[in-house]
Amino acid sequence: MKKKIPNIYCPSSSFLRRVSSSTTDCFLPRASDDSPYPVMTKFIVVSGGVVSGIGKGVIASSTGLLLKMTGLKVTAIKIDPYMNVDAGTMRPTEHGEVYVLNDGGEVDLDLGNYERYLDVTLSRDNNITTGKIYQQVIEREIVPHITNAIQDWIERVSKIPVDETGEEPDVCIVELGGTVGDIESAPFIEAMRQFQFRVGHENFALIHVSLVPDMHGEQKTKPTQTTVHALRGLGLLPDLIACRLIVPQPLAKATKEKISMFCHVASEQVVGVHDVTSVYHVPLLLQSQGIVGFLQHRLNLSGVKLTSNMLERGAFLESRWKTLTTNQERLFDRVSVVLVGKYTDLKDSYMSVIKALEHSAFRCKWAPVYDPLCASSSSYSGILVPGGFGERGSEGMILAIKWAREQNVPFLGICFGFQLAVVEWARNVLNIPGARSTEFVADPTDPVILFMPEISRMQMGGTMRLGLRPTVFQKDCEWSRMRKLYGGADVVWERHRHRYEVNPAYVERLETSGMAFIGRDEKGERMQIMELPNHPFFAGLQAHPEFCTRPLNPSPPFLGFIAAACGEDVLEQQMVQQLQNFRPPHPKEAMIGEQALIQGSREQLLTPGRERVLSGERE
Repeated sequence: MKKKIPNIYCPSSSFLRRVSSSTTDCFLPRASDDSPYPVMTKFIVVSGGVVSGIGKGVIASSTGLLLKMTGLKVTAIKIDPYMNVDAGTMRPTEHGEVYVLNDGGEVDLDLGNYERYLDVTLSRDNNITTGKIYQQVIEREIVPHITNAIQDWIERVSKIPVDETGEEPDVCIVELGGTVGDIESAPFIEAMRQFQFRVGHENFALIHVSLVPDMHGEQKTKPTQTTVHALRGLGLLPDLIACRLIVPQPLAKATKEKISMFCHVASEQVVGVHDVTSVYHVPLLLQSQGIVGFLQHRLNLSGVKLTSNMLERGAFLESRWKTLTTNQERLFDRVSVVLVGKYTDLKDSYMSVIKALEHSAFRCKWAPVYDPLCASSSSYSGILVPGGFGERGSEGMILAIKWAREQNVPFLGICFGFQLAVVEWARNVLNIPGARSTEFVADPTDPVILFMPEISRMQMGGTMRLGLRPTVFQKDCEWSRMRKLYGGADVVWERHRHRYEVNPAYVERLETSGMAFIGRDEKGERMQIMELPNHPFFAGLQAHPEFCTRPLNPSPPFLGFIAAACGEDVLEQQMVQQLQNFRPPHPKEAMIGEQALIQGSREQLLTPGRERVLSGERE
């Protein structure tokens, strides 16, 4: 008979420590059922081994979604071992897109995965980098216990409300970027080793994602054995091993049992994630392997009090997600659009744009087909020009825009694409051949697009017009398709990331000739939404609406673009639906005036004088 060991109070911790009969649980702090202390946030850390880029972000997001389906409130944190303070100056073809948050944070693209899957609104503090940690320690002039700073940051951010409830999350998913064994990740690995003792055994679980190569039909386990051995040597024991297979074949039973035997985990703690037709199937793939039940038992999630509203909300989410994935498999009609961009070498450079196209196509019940390059625009039903910086490729984009306008092909311009659409119109409709952007030439004869005069260019990172900004629809634009897609609202909010804008000196000439700037900033000085009234669908936005798309709530401009590419009747149907059902994806407290929003961003303004600064943007 096992001897019962009493609880021991540890003054250095806020929680009771119980010595378990299990050797792996010895001296791990935990909150007992009769503890006078409140139930802690549950933490699930997702680490990776063997190679980077195997899908930790999707697995982390899928895990959080599954827990949200049970009624829990979920948040997420991404740890990047880069020395950068933010992702703003990273090249998209090396690290993927720079994702922008409501508060102007320029962060890793995985934050986009979290927001889309979990339907939450995160802040720049949900992205931790080595640079941020060291900067904080240096500025505070404290004893440099880097691992303590990391743990404190995670605990603080995990308590910030991120959804419509406005309440503290129940579960925090922490994705540890990089690969176990990398020197850059070492401080964060050690911080997580210590963190499991800080929060307690039943409040900390680890999912380790590892590659299982398929060698001519044989699934190899040695890489996973090696990475788990390295992880255990660093003081972390995986609770779940997610085996990533880059093939359509699922994890074999024999492979699962072998990994269980040599990685010191039970068979039910090994799950397989093979290639599926869509990443939206990954949550259901994990659910089918019992991951929810395991985490509920492992983290004692039954101790989290769930109201009837929470349970109903979770069940409704699960039902809608299953409907989404089921309908997706039954799509036979295909809509083909071309993405005329600058960073097509890496698909992740336009991650959010691609997701916005997918979400919109699913809503229209069509299967999306998109091409990152266009040899012949005539074979496509729509043309999209996304954001970018620099002159390279701009003349080709202008030609694509001209073709879409003249041939009545649906067109959507985002940020850079919006600006080039204005340049194209000025050249070919207003007959201003010298129309250029000051991004390309310092002093053109006709600067239709100019550098925003109040923005500083002394520092590259975080110095643009960043984050959530309101757009006011102008009077007498009830005809606008874009306004109908936004539910007929008077004011809408989207996220921005730009240094250049339409020159106000040319606005009257542009509008008189037929280009309608239906959406402007609160002062009416900045042009933010453009639309051509006598075209099937020709619109541009200075903002980046792709950053606010959701699988179950697609971005209105992208929805209109895809619907128009499907056909006029589909567009009419979607506009009617949006007028009845559209809801903004932002929290109510975020939809405020621009001046108040600027206070929460890193936008750096020049001192009084609004000097005109002309500068090119680095590629």
